[in-house]
Amino acid sequence: MRKGKNSTAERVDLGRHIVAGPLICHGQPTFKGTRIMVWQVLDDVAEGRSWDFICNVRWEGRIPLAAVAEAIKLAARARLEQPERPVGRTARRGDELAAA
Repeated sequence: MRKGKNSTAERVDLGRHIVAGPLICHGQPTFKGTRIMVWQVLDDVAEGRSWDFICNVRWEGRIPLAAVAEAIKLAARARLEQPERPVGRTARRGDELAAA
């Protein structure tokens, strides 16, 4: 971990390829040595792009295949650690009156 020049907050290594630091992309998790945010790569995966395409074409070789795997593992772990949320639309004020 490193301290930023004018910050008491530290960069946090989230894995071998992923970091989060207050001075890099507003603290969003990024791939080390880049400003490529993890959510961007996860969106690429969710849209069905191949890992090879993501790494070598979309991001021009700036992230390795292992980094994509790490991002997916971290995202899955983060999802499993969150409490269950109800699926579907939540009722808004007035909806119950309209249904009556």
